[in-house]
Amino acid sequence: MKTRDPSRWLKGSMVALVTPFRNGEVDFKTLRCLIEFQIRGGTSALVPCGTTGESATLSHEEHERVIETAIQTARGRIPVIAGTGSNNTQEALRLTRHAQRSGADAALLIAPYYNRPTQEGLYRHFRTIAESVSIPLVLYNIASRTGVNIEPETFGRLSMIPNIVGVKEASGSLEQMSRIKAACPERFVLISGDDALTLPVLAIGGTGVISVVANIVPKRVHGLVHSFEGGRRGESRRIHERLLSLTKAMFIETNPIPVKTAMGLMGLLKDASLRLPMCPMSEGNLVKLKEVLRSYRLIR
Repeated sequence: MKTRDPSRWLKGSMVALVTPFRNGEVDFKTLRCLIEFQIRGGTSALVPCGTTGESATLSHEEHERVIETAIQTARGRIPVIAGTGSNNTQEALRLTRHAQRSGADAALLIAPYYNRPTQEGLYRHFRTIAESVSIPLVLYNIASRTGVNIEPETFGRLSMIPNIVGVKEASGSLEQMSRIKAACPERFVLISGDDALTLPVLAIGGTGVISVVANIVPKRVHGLVHSFEGGRRGESRRIHERLLSLTKAMFIETNPIPVKTAMGLMGLLKDASLRLPMCPMSEGNLVKLKEVLRSYRLIR
């Protein structure tokens, strides 16, 4: 994968993989099982140690071991895009270098959170990392989490750096995404960071989604993107419509609380625990989640 043009494989249904815990520790055995489940389901790439993977509460050692386990388990069958972002440029650089040494196909770098850098600061942050590694870098733009938006004009500058190859866009604004497409060269890939917008993003030139929902229904999310790519737009729209209620349920509380709870109810996780400050779902929302899962025949 690493020798190929990233724009050729940064597409499809890419899963924002959860990190399973057991007795407070990372459950690597279950992590390997989840990866096999994703590969069987047609998922096109693994994205460990992102927001859904609770990267903010992993120790550096745990973070590195999760990335290594994903790469070793995938065994080149599908790419691994390692989450290596931080609001500390040197920490993000260290994590990205580790991902490269470990054999990751690419790295996902979130905009620095809390610091609220200027657009020039964002540019310098990503440029510093890009100039220090050779693997492809996908930027992650989600102002609702970070407090700062990477503007389309900044993407235009960053896209001139050869190994900055795309963006996971979770602004919720199709206008902004269209402006990013216009500001960047054709090789720069646009990936949806919002399950509910996968189909609209594909329609404006996106290549796929880094999906939370794929943790529980990988075949359906794969089917949505695959049918669109195959020109079966009506089929893609029908899958999109059928997934809307499930997608909404996955964000009834802060991600990844609902998706890990759902995975526990479905038997994909023996222990669906989260790390503080994430906590178990409220009883009222749990009732709503179960109703949705039953309507999709994912639980009884």
